[in-house]
Amino acid sequence: MDLSYSPQELAFRDEIRAFLADRLPDDLRAKVRGEGELSKADMDRWHAILQQKGWLAQNWPKEFGGAAWNAVQRHIFEEEAARADAPRIVPFGLGMLAPVLMKFGSKAQQDYYLPRILSGEDWWCQGYSEPGAGSDLASLKTRAVRDGDHYVVNGQKTWTTLGQHANRIFCLVRTDPDAKQQEGISFLLIDMDTPGIDIRPIVLLDGSREVNEVFFDNVRVPAENLIGEENKGWTYAKYLLTHERTNIAGVGFSQAGLDAVKRMARTRMQGGKPLLENPHFAARLARVEIDLMAMATTNLRIISQAAAGQAPGVESSMLKVKGTIIRQEINDLARRAAGPYAMPFPSETIEGANEPRIGPEGAGPAAAQYFNNRKLSIFGGSNEIQRGIIAKVKLGGGK
Repeated sequence: MDLSYSPQELAFRDEIRAFLADRLPDDLRAKVRGEGELSKADMDRWHAILQQKGWLAQNWPKEFGGAAWNAVQRHIFEEEAARADAPRIVPFGLGMLAPVLMKFGSKAQQDYYLPRILSGEDWWCQGYSEPGAGSDLASLKTRAVRDGDHYVVNGQKTWTTLGQHANRIFCLVRTDPDAKQQEGISFLLIDMDTPGIDIRPIVLLDGSREVNEVFFDNVRVPAENLIGEENKGWTYAKYLLTHERTNIAGVGFSQAGLDAVKRMARTRMQGGKPLLENPHFAARLARVEIDLMAMATTNLRIISQAAAGQAPGVESSMLKVKGTIIRQEINDLARRAAGPYAMPFPSETIEGANEPRIGPEGAGPAAAQYFNNRKLSIFGGSNEIQRGIIAKVKLGGGK
């Protein structure tokens, strides 16, 4: 995406490109492009490469071991990493929990957990959603009862992304059942090896295991693992969610997806002409590209505000809604550009599944990406809920 970069920013972009060309392993590049599912070892390897360079914790202050990049630098890295088919940085510890620890955690919690996130010693997952508390998160029912120096946790979390890899989970739990919904919630850090925790996979349409259910049966959690004050967890949760929603926008990955659509549409023939010359298809492509350029500018503004110490406000909800719409539209265009070559999961039904894929480049994963990314408008707070927040704050004077 063409933005007006300064000479210093262009030099930084060249440094990023050289690093990705030199240090991104070819097997990881191939998997991201659609040839296979990333394992925990794959993601850990990429994180270690970035950490060795000092580029893993891009938005962290230097005092905590971060790169302290500004908004434009982070945008450039995301754009170039997506273009190079690099794995996405797993956000749960680095981009979601870490800002909460830095703002609300104790000095002891910061000193213990932040270095372990950087080293990869701790892999975090998010314990927010429940079977009856997804978009209406404040109605969560997982209980934590104080018992001396511990909390005893009982309940269930669901849609826990990559929880099968995690050794720790940050959880919202109800500590005061008699208070108003938002006022009786606390924020706990829980070791996944604690007795009483059971994690069960949710198998997706393509056979992969990306999300899980997590059950808590009389799980004893040290009281020192409470973030901030008891019953103030909703404040910390909202702060975290603004960072999650900004991250969901995925400007760089949308740009990489758009480039892939254009490549397919140049080679996919329809009526004797490349699909790219089809007026209807070309109009849809142009419309989503214009929307993506506008969203990139909004994304930079919001990240700049966060870098200046301001928690992203309702703008993060706007970014989440628009970002997911754009990514789903790109997925749909990719599926249409691939045509019959995007038939879902042909490797399960075609003999010689190890043979090279047929059809235009990028056609293989088009269907899987289309189906998987239907989730984008639901997680992180559904788009319907986000529109309500936007209306309340911008039109109704709410906060």
